[in-house]
Amino acid sequence: MSAVVEVLAQRGQEGVTLREVTDRAEANVAAVSYHFGSLKTLCDTAIEDALEQYLDAQMAAVDALDADSDIEELAAAFAGPMMRALAAGGRELALMRTVARVGIDPPKGWDRLTAKFQQSRRDIVRELSPMLPGVGDQELNFRIRCAAGLLNWLALAPVGAELAAEPPGQIERWLVPVLAGAFRGSSATG
Repeated sequence: MSAVVEVLAQRGQEGVTLREVTDRAEANVAAVSYHFGSLKTLCDTAIEDALEQYLDAQMAAVDALDADSDIEELAAAFAGPMMRALAAGGRELALMRTVARVGIDPPKGWDRLTAKFQQSRRDIVRELSPMLPGVGDQELNFRIRCAAGLLNWLALAPVGAELAAEPPGQIERWLVPVLAGAFRGSSATG
């Protein structure tokens, strides 16, 4: 699984070859067929696992907020998994890059985690609504999706690599206000 996540993070699902994955994993081709049936199933399993880890971490951070949390604290909870991955690098960042690639260009027929994505957005809207009275749920969902897109882009773009070279505190100081601004928009002063 780690080997396929690394390749997925670098090139996306179209760039994965069975030979490269088995060479990296020091496994034989038959092992993939035996355990997963196909390279596509292995890739789908790795992507689903990465997305679930990301969403679970994000949802736990948002759920841990208290009633007095402000929009910056919500933005920090929302971006927490990505900020930790940028700071840690390695496998954690590879997982986030895999999440980002799928977020930007979901595979066809990819709907197994739709309910979890919807729950995540509902949780964030629940926290964000009282901070931005007068902004409807549809607009809040749009802002959340834009903020998620920004995180996806950041995981893959050169500026993300620049940010990853910074200490964790600096990553948070730079990223949280940008996401809070995306949440806040121009129609509220929350």
